[in-house]
Amino acid sequence: MIKKILFKFQNKTQLIIAMIGAFLGFTFLIVSIHYLIRVNEFGQGEEILGNNTMIVQKQVSSYNSINLAKTDFSKKEIQHIKDQSFTASVQPILSNSFGVSLQTDSELVPYFRTDVFVQSIDEGFTKIDPKKWKWKEGDEFVPIVLPRDFLVMLNTFASAKGIPQVSDDLAKTVGFKFTLYNDDNKEWQKAKIVGFTNEVSAILVPSSFMEYGNKKFPTETPAKVTQLMLSVKEGSFGDFEKFLKQRSMESKETSMIVGKLKSVAGTMFSILIAISIITVFLAGLVLVQYAQLLISKNEYEIKTLLRIGYSPALVTNTITGYFIKVFAIISVFSIAAFIGFKFLIDFLLQKGGIQISTSYTVLSISAVIIAFGLYTLVNYMNAKKGVLKSS
Repeated sequence: MIKKILFKFQNKTQLIIAMIGAFLGFTFLIVSIHYLIRVNEFGQGEEILGNNTMIVQKQVSSYNSINLAKTDFSKKEIQHIKDQSFTASVQPILSNSFGVSLQTDSELVPYFRTDVFVQSIDEGFTKIDPKKWKWKEGDEFVPIVLPRDFLVMLNTFASAKGIPQVSDDLAKTVGFKFTLYNDDNKEWQKAKIVGFTNEVSAILVPSSFMEYGNKKFPTETPAKVTQLMLSVKEGSFGDFEKFLKQRSMESKETSMIVGKLKSVAGTMFSILIAISIITVFLAGLVLVQYAQLLISKNEYEIKTLLRIGYSPALVTNTITGYFIKVFAIISVFSIAAFIGFKFLIDFLLQKGGIQISTSYTVLSISAVIIAFGLYTLVNYMNAKKGVLKSS
């Protein structure tokens, strides 16, 4: 009976307009949050480098060939890069000054030996399990991250010998051996693959192993810092790219393309999120105003209900329940629209060769639940205030 008295003869035009606005706002909000998360995940895959992490070096020109320009970084240059607004963190990549070669040490693959170049990066820039990425003198083996190009070369060699090629999983079970040397000494260390990378051209080893080799097998030529590991702040990729051009520096093209894609898409979805939040806020205000107007127009009816014995709590809960149903309808339709948009967008992205996770993100759905809770609380407080004022 209370619902008929309060809601039956109300003009629903303002309510319908607010519901449409809230529906559009929530749909775009869910879609934007979901794809902002997925865009930030794009390009990670099984790569061992962390988010927005680039390897940068100076461009090689004709001046380098005649020793008029240097490709190594000084401490002053590294500090200057650290001070840039786009830099989240930066560390020099350590390289070997000692001689080192790598050979197979397993019956699974044929004997293969080659001189190699090894590097070490701070574990904070990688996604390698810290338990696997450590070494100290006396350990059974040195964990290494192998460039995928090296595995391709190994498989090419195996194919030429008429031997079955090696998969990623099988390669991790293959034994390898490092030969460390200088003009005076030589030493062997067993090695084991713990991961692969497309971003780094050298074999990666823990920093403790690099320090050990450089100290135990010193050479007259000191190791120089020719590459830096740099993490770029979210939304700052444009400044980073501009800085590289100004300073005649470069990074791997694939990393730059992924970074640019993530930066542009991230900015676009961030703007859409902001617009969606404003839309939802304005629609929520209209719904709150509608509730206030409903209470104001029904002041006489509310007073009468209270005088004949209905409690203020019952009247308040009736009004709140009505708008909870309204908001529930908006939420259900918004989530349904999101599912439809997601199916279409995922299909178009995959068709275009952009592989992202097709699973649902918790945060996107949580945004609706949080907004639902906030609106319910505001509406309840507003209804309670209006009913008590009419009593």
